[in-house]
Amino acid sequence: MLWYQSQTVVILFFHRQGNASVLPLENGFNDSLSMLNSEKAVEELIQQPLLHGIDDHLIEFAEALRTVAKALRQAAEGKASAQAEASEWKRKYELEKSRNLQLEKRAIPSEKHLDENGRVVHLTNKPVLSDGAAEKSDRCCGEHGICSHQVLRDGEHDHDASVVPNKMIRKASFKLSWCCKGEKSDQKKHDIVSFEKGNITTAERSSKQISLKWESPPQTVLILTKPNSTAVRMLCSELVRWLKEQKSLNIFVEPRVHTELLTESSYYQFVQTWENDKEILFLHTKVDLVVTLGGDGTVLWAASMFKGPVPPVVPFSLGSLGFMTPFYSEHYKECLDSVLRGPISITLRHRLQCHVIRASAKSDLDSEEPILVLNEVTIDRGISSFLTNLECYCDNSFVTCVQGDGLILSTTSGSTAYSLAAGGSMVHPQVPAILFTPICPHSLSFRPLILPEHVTVRVQVPFNSRGHAWASFDGKDRKKLAPGDALVCSMATWPVPTACQADSTGDFLRSIHEGLHWNLRKTQQAFDSPRET
Repeated sequence: MLWYQSQTVVILFFHRQGNASVLPLENGFNDSLSMLNSEKAVEELIQQPLLHGIDDHLIEFAEALRTVAKALRQAAEGKASAQAEASEWKRKYELEKSRNLQLEKRAIPSEKHLDENGRVVHLTNKPVLSDGAAEKSDRCCGEHGICSHQVLRDGEHDHDASVVPNKMIRKASFKLSWCCKGEKSDQKKHDIVSFEKGNITTAERSSKQISLKWESPPQTVLILTKPNSTAVRMLCSELVRWLKEQKSLNIFVEPRVHTELLTESSYYQFVQTWENDKEILFLHTKVDLVVTLGGDGTVLWAASMFKGPVPPVVPFSLGSLGFMTPFYSEHYKECLDSVLRGPISITLRHRLQCHVIRASAKSDLDSEEPILVLNEVTIDRGISSFLTNLECYCDNSFVTCVQGDGLILSTTSGSTAYSLAAGGSMVHPQVPAILFTPICPHSLSFRPLILPEHVTVRVQVPFNSRGHAWASFDGKDRKKLAPGDALVCSMATWPVPTACQADSTGDFLRSIHEGLHWNLRKTQQAFDSPRET
């Protein structure tokens, strides 16, 4: 009976549409479905006068036809939208690739360097910590290690004469070298892979412990402190006095700290500071060493002040957690004596360079100012109650579509921060990688990823997204991402060198043991063994 009523609906629909011929019985159902391409047609079919008085089965069948027509329309629209988005992403990725090639080919201006006799020598900057860097630096530092100007290179134009003070302070030079525990001689960073006799053998790892040795003594120290803390303020004044009287160093502080010191005593007239943000851009040309008094947040603040090269950072622990602050403030004199004397072990903490490309941009070159992050960049749903819908690409390859609360792109230094809370793995900070961690994904199989350092990750809000997304950089500088906007992240050129108490691995393991109580459990014992007291 229902089959007969179905054919009746189809024949009535053809009569309504003005068709002169009726299709064969076996093909009439399929051909009729192809013509029901809109919800309006189904509505007209249901409103037929001939349909009144029929049983409930025919009404249910009409409702099913309406649902099928709606699904077909949505599928067609979705397919067209996906094709348009795919072509647009492909075009933007080609522009991004060409942009990166142009940046690599662009010549880096030479910088002035003073040799041992005080003469000005023009040097061309080299890539930071690239393979074979030790061999390329023979003419300036010898055959072992890396020069300070290679790590703290400056790609900016000549400095404004109005910013540079009249009294020029010569920066301290240093050399980085790769060494292993128990080896007395420095090790070169080359011969990573050997192809002798057709066999691929790892000859030397590229991520050995790095040692910093001063070639000339440091002269200028920048002190950054945690705000709104009486204990930190007292320690800062004591540290400034000791560095000036015992070490005869030039000292820079923030304007806020400078005001606090002068309010406390006029003795601190010798302390220097800056007046505007333009002077901050050239701090790396004056400062030899950065000392932070606080927690990991103070280290993040110190890193954010340097948009390019970062001087070595000595972080003292005065906060709640200390994954990046291995030094204790009670022993600051012994620690700074050791650091100023050298050599010291350091950890090169990689940063991510992020820039936002708006949907209205004519090309990917038309992007906002890049932002450097030391921990992570987070893309979340903000105050919206809808799931975040994010399209993710790695270079030219599609990764996945994130549907959940958001996504975290983290450095290995940030692997013990938000990424850890979202289920990501803890990674040694010396490992060059990008962590890809979802936030509460609506999927049981969405596991975090660890991507290599050389890739470029692109996260885009689809044009058909139900709401906006929000991006935050190290927990601040929040930006709204509208449908069509994209966030592009890659490994930054400038790492943050932080001093180690022992070595990079020892500090990392100690931090997760003390800060997180990692794998702490009661020891299992035999039944008849004596109990621990």
